[in-house]
Amino acid sequence: MKKLIFTTILFCGLAAFAEKPNIILVYVDDMGYGDASCLNPHAKFKTPNIDRLAREGMTFTDGHCSDTVCTPSRYGLLTGRYAWRTTLKRGVMGAEAKCLIADGRMTLASLLGANGYATAMVGKWHLGMDFPGTWGKRDWSQPVRDMPLDKGFGYFWGIPASMNYGVLAWFEGRHAKVPPTQFTRKKPNAIAISDYRIKPPYEAKPLKPNDLEVAPDFVDVECLDRFTTQAIKWLDGRAADARDGKPFFLYLPYTSPHKPVIPLEKFRGQGKAGAYGEFMIETDHHLGRILKWLDDEKLAKNTMVIFTSDNGPETTWRKRIELHDHRSNGIYREGKRSVYEGGHRVPFLIRWPAQVKAGSQWNRPVCQTDLLATFAKMLGKRLPENAGEDSISFYRVLRGAKENSMAKRVAMVHHGMQGRFAIRESNWKLVMEDGRRAKRELYDLSKDPGETKNLIAANPAISKRLTAKLTSLIRNGRSSPGPVQKNDTPLWRDLVWMIK
Repeated sequence: MKKLIFTTILFCGLAAFAEKPNIILVYVDDMGYGDASCLNPHAKFKTPNIDRLAREGMTFTDGHCSDTVCTPSRYGLLTGRYAWRTTLKRGVMGAEAKCLIADGRMTLASLLGANGYATAMVGKWHLGMDFPGTWGKRDWSQPVRDMPLDKGFGYFWGIPASMNYGVLAWFEGRHAKVPPTQFTRKKPNAIAISDYRIKPPYEAKPLKPNDLEVAPDFVDVECLDRFTTQAIKWLDGRAADARDGKPFFLYLPYTSPHKPVIPLEKFRGQGKAGAYGEFMIETDHHLGRILKWLDDEKLAKNTMVIFTSDNGPETTWRKRIELHDHRSNGIYREGKRSVYEGGHRVPFLIRWPAQVKAGSQWNRPVCQTDLLATFAKMLGKRLPENAGEDSISFYRVLRGAKENSMAKRVAMVHHGMQGRFAIRESNWKLVMEDGRRAKRELYDLSKDPGETKNLIAANPAISKRLTAKLTSLIRNGRSSPGPVQKNDTPLWRDLVWMIK
């Protein structure tokens, strides 16, 4: 009897431990579905560490970012809410702006932090920060406000935004070790297609209005190595606690393969897709450093590693087809900024050996907004009514649920950089008119994943039903179950079918 009680207690303890895995969320920048060799058998370079995640975890073959450019996708990832519900209706933010995540809004970090997790972000933020002073008149002795430490993260090391937006320095916490007191602008990058560099020499004073603010020690090519090294340094401080069942959450948003495409010298000449392929090989290498740390610390089993991208590939994907016969968008249509599949269908892999079956696949749609509800379900918590409005848990999928045992995900909304909408339900995708030249389009993705055959003329009832559903999801302020919530603005110009 005593043995039975002991076994029961031990089993319950292990089960509870497994329900609070460590989490590492690796978020790459502008990587297309076809840039992972495990997803694209015709890729012109290999990504062995990304492939390892697929081999040892679950591949979501129909995984999506919530928008098709940097800022809104990052907002959706962290909050479980579509960014077009905010004041940002098109495009991205610069480095300096009021943070798009409102004070008090739940994020992945605040949810996990409130449930015993140590939380950190290392990498590119791009959701707005409040810097001390104004351009050319800074006081860098003062702290940065309205930034990751105010949105649930206990530790921050990284850069404020994409490198073309300036205020470039290595920030730790609320301060830059070396402040961005010099100035520069984009410089030619001879090794990549239509590209630029951010590298010394820098100027003590601006030569033109709105020159980029930069720290004397900042060099673009160092980003990936510095991010990974700093992430591992933070992880080193969490290892002992993690072995004692005190979990950590690391959000690691890399700057690659976003421009500037700048592989380190040791990766030059690898692969067969030019500098871009070399940069992807380097990105994969740094992921491998994180996986090696987990192996060395014997923490891999109960660590959930999530790997995905903020949107599809930059428009240089067209030139890579021409020059290298490499399709960064895989079989899908278009890429970054586009509401078609190549803009938002991205690599989406999760490895969690304690729970997720190695080599498994999920072939139904999931969205990065779904992580908030998934983590809440894992923790046994109910999301507040005003959190995760577009987040649908797929926790049962991670636990091995079969596709025929799961209800279909509620309709998913896609959004292009110029404000065009699409709605996806089951196999059907309705692309809305945009108020300019584009007309409404309908695709059956089960038969036509490349979106080549517009079926709208033959299926008016499906178009009508999906239009009504999209209208409802917008008006209700949410797509997840729950009471109606307010969007942050009244109806706006891109909703042409609603404001005629």
